[in-house]
This record gives sequence, C-alpha cells and structure tokens, in this order.
Amino acid sequence: MPEMRKIAFLASSVDIAQEARETLAARYGDTPADEAQVIVALGGDGFMLHTLHKTQNLPAPVYGMNRGTVGFLMNEYAEDDLLFRLAAAEEAIINPLRMRARCVDGSETELLAINEVSLLRQGPQAAKLRIYVDDKLRMKELACDGALVATPAGSTAYNYSAHGPIVPIGSDVLALTPVAAYRPRRWRGALLPKRARVRFEVIQPEKRPVMADADGRSVRGVEQVEIASEPSVAHHLLFDPGHGLDERLLREQFV
Repeated sequence: MPEMRKIAFLASSVDIAQEARETLAARYGDTPADEAQVIVALGGDGFMLHTLHKTQNLPAPVYGMNRGTVGFLMNEYAEDDLLFRLAAAEEAIINPLRMRARCVDGSETELLAINEVSLLRQGPQAAKLRIYVDDKLRMKELACDGALVATPAGSTAYNYSAHGPIVPIGSDVLALTPVAAYRPRRWRGALLPKRARVRFEVIQPEKRPVMADADGRSVRGVEQVEIASEPSVAHHLLFDPGHGLDERLLREQFV
C-alpha cells in the first residue's frame, strides 16, 4: 500500500488507550478522521466495531492496535515503525448485515452489524422463533434462549461461544446458529449463502418477549426481524502481514 502519513488516532475511553493516543499523536501527528488517509483505532474489539460503524462513510481504511482485552480485530500495539507497518499492511474487506426489526408496538428499526445479529429472550421463558430463509419456511418452531446470524468476521465471537462454526473470511457464507436450543434439541444451526435473507418471527411475542441485538445495540419487544448482508457497505480493515483475518480464523480452529 502507498505510504500513509495523514493519520487519525481514535481511542477508547480507558486510560491505556488514551495514553497510547497521546503518545502516537505526538510522534506521528493527528489528522481529523474525515481528512485522514488511514484511521488508527486504539482499544479492543468492541471499540473497533464502534469505530467501523462511526467511520463507514469515510474513505480511509482502519488499522487497529490492541489496547483492550482480546483484540481479535486488532494488531499488536507498538509505538515504533508505524508508518512502515501501515505501508506494508494487508487489507480485508467485510460487508455488514442489515437488520430490520419490527416491534409489537408497531415501531421499526434498522441497524447494521459487522459481527452478528442476535435474537435473545427478554424474560424467564424460552423464546419461540419461526425461521424463514428467502421467504421459505425452514423451521416451524425453535424453542431456545435465542438465535443469531453471523458474518465470517464475526463467526469467532458470540457465534463461536454458542457452538457455531468458524467461517473463512473469503467465503460467501453466513452462519445461522441457535443459542441454547431446547427443541429441536439436536439442531446445531445452518450455513447459508451470503445472499440469503433470513426472517425470524417471534411466536407469542407478548408472553415470550424477545430482543434483537446488532453489535451491542438492542431493540426490545420485537415480533419480526429480517437479516441480510449489505453489499453496498464495505469496511476496509488493515492487518500486519501474516496476521490477517484469514490466518486468525484458521488459527482459532486449532486452539
């Protein structure tokens, strides 16, 4: 990649990230995000998702450095040789999911999710969901704590914790995964084409309330949720050579 000297540094609110931002900005300069050639995000995976959503309409790619906990979407933090690392970085392009949720009160909400869209029970009773794929009924009733649709980039997050599959970043596939399924008891989910449209209908939404969540942003009391990949939005992430998303997703399957 060409040398990128106009850098915008964004940091999470934790002290270690704020201190890193001050140090790096003093050393490399700090450009407003809408004028930058590259955006450097300092924090953890949650802050990276926040940064990607916040800057999705800007042309600059995002390079993360881990000042958080897991840092799956981040590169190793180092103060030296940042310009060289940015010039040598490999790019990964990911498309988010678009969620359209309709609530029992008639309101509607649209949100984008880079990792996953999940439906979760709000109360003590199990959720009951009806699942359509491309308008065809695929499951009449799923009794569960919830269900989610994950992108390849998000397949190692909540999806993996719910025993869903890790999906290679280059594959045009989405993971549909139940959360603590009660019936069908042995159903482990499905792999769907990236172009598939998934619709969840909540059975007895007032007796068994359900919330929908898109990358940590929640909508309560939903009765129907439609999920599809959004190809018109492309997030550009930068990774150090040999440490891109392909390698990380592969490595996660051998630990």
